[in-house]
Amino acid sequence: MKLKILRTVAMWIALSLALQLGMYAFLNHKINAMMDPKQQIVTKTIEADIPDANLENVQISYEKDYLAYTVDGVFKVYNLTQKKVVFTKEAADGSTDDMGILDYYWLPDRDTLIYFYAKKNPNPYTMVVVQPAKAPVVDTEDPNAEDRGTPPPAEPVYEKRANNPQITELNTLQLPESSDENAEPEDRYNITIDDFPAGGQIQKIVASTFTNLIYLTVKTSVGGLQLLEIDVMKTTRYLHKSGETITNMAASDLYGTLYIESKTGNTKQIFALSGLERQVVSTDVKDYILGDRAGKIYVGRVENDYLIKIEIGNDRTEIKQTVGLSPLWQGRIPFKDQRIILGSLGEVIIYNDDRAYVITGGEEKEIPLTGERAIISGDGAELIQIIAENENTKLKLEPFNR
Repeated sequence: MKLKILRTVAMWIALSLALQLGMYAFLNHKINAMMDPKQQIVTKTIEADIPDANLENVQISYEKDYLAYTVDGVFKVYNLTQKKVVFTKEAADGSTDDMGILDYYWLPDRDTLIYFYAKKNPNPYTMVVVQPAKAPVVDTEDPNAEDRGTPPPAEPVYEKRANNPQITELNTLQLPESSDENAEPEDRYNITIDDFPAGGQIQKIVASTFTNLIYLTVKTSVGGLQLLEIDVMKTTRYLHKSGETITNMAASDLYGTLYIESKTGNTKQIFALSGLERQVVSTDVKDYILGDRAGKIYVGRVENDYLIKIEIGNDRTEIKQTVGLSPLWQGRIPFKDQRIILGSLGEVIIYNDDRAYVITGGEEKEIPLTGERAIISGDGAELIQIIAENENTKLKLEPFNR
């Protein structure tokens, strides 16, 4: 009897261990898929007719099934599977030309988009009490004093203070499965950024999925560039120093480190940032951040508007550790007015509407591009060709043969 019980217990233990090992293997696979961009390649071949012309700020989702763009100041999301616009957002009534949708950014591992929205503050002023009302003083020591009643309390003193004339909000747009015709996008308000500069223009957005941090460079009305951090607790803080201009940045997808190009006067440096801590990466004014991918930071050397060198360094787990750069490629590629992508296969893609230069493992390849406008997806895997047709836009998606 005891032997039978022991066998039953052993069998259940073995079954439990098998289930745990299976679950561990499943979770390990999922974690590796998230941490290794090479496993995140999604490509599709699609043709679509967008019912709008002159599309601006065209961005494709991670799954290559949604397209975000603006047209005449209106923000739209187009479902490439259902071939229709599924979300639209216009500027609020009373907004000025610099309000409405400021910018947006697809999260790199799901069909979720964050966007920043500005509108006019309906309460431009707040009355603040600077001197509270005083209680009346009653003389109770003189028993012969004539009773003249209790004097009225002194009125409080108010001061009129100006509020930020602009309300700036961060929102999240969660898109459903693109094939689900009954599901609606979920548009969620996240936070109001009280200290966002009125009239400020977002120059660049980067996000670290490792730390759930979002970074913005914001151009103010007086011409300066500020660096804003937003964390998962919806707290905001500015990371730039007084007199400093942030000209470019990239976020590590492995450790969450932020890399910035910092310019103060005639001095330009590249720093690695973690919170308010900094570590110098480069002090050469000719060095530019190309991006960060799979735990590596890419820095380019530019002379006379030509990229002549690319160096690469490993992200560090501690900000105090020096990021050493080593040569990856040397050559001569036009750099002015070019767009830069770090592909999921470790390639550097530098391109415009006419041609792309692809550098992989130190080897360079030049690829001509067709169509009026060309956009390469953020993982370097998809080529989007945009062709104007009267009041519509023809879109062609195909895998980018790099």
